[in-house]
Amino acid sequence: MRIRLLAVGTKMPKWVTDGYQEYCKRLPSDSQLELVELQPGHRGKGADIQRAMRSEGDAMLAAIPKGDRVIALCVDGKNWSTEKLAEQAENWRMEGNNITLLVGGPDGLDPRCIAAADQKWSLSALTLPHPLVRIILAEQIYRAWTLLQGHPYHK
Repeated sequence: MRIRLLAVGTKMPKWVTDGYQEYCKRLPSDSQLELVELQPGHRGKGADIQRAMRSEGDAMLAAIPKGDRVIALCVDGKNWSTEKLAEQAENWRMEGNNITLLVGGPDGLDPRCIAAADQKWSLSALTLPHPLVRIILAEQIYRAWTLLQGHPYHK
């Protein structure tokens, strides 16, 4: 099973890249997490935020591989415990699905991306910085994998 993370934003600080890579390198080769960074839409003084989000949405929708199960990370998604995530991951693996996770930019996901998703997942009711979401996702995917393996990391 391949897990692809489509995330708006490039040129992350070193601490983000290091944190993300730390958990990715712990995953086995059959459960690798692949990051695809998408260029953010233009923002700045007088920028049209809706246009920026549409631009990000166009890029995101074009980057989703055909046949993948798509999970949008959004505030109105379901809250999953780590155990529930592990259960979801096992179901995805048993179904033979590759997974694409969608993480929007500073203003969230384009509504078309949410509509295209097979599932919606909320990491927290808190508003999290989008760079930090990458690290949290990588860590939780690693934690779910360890739980499925009976590894003590989860404790």
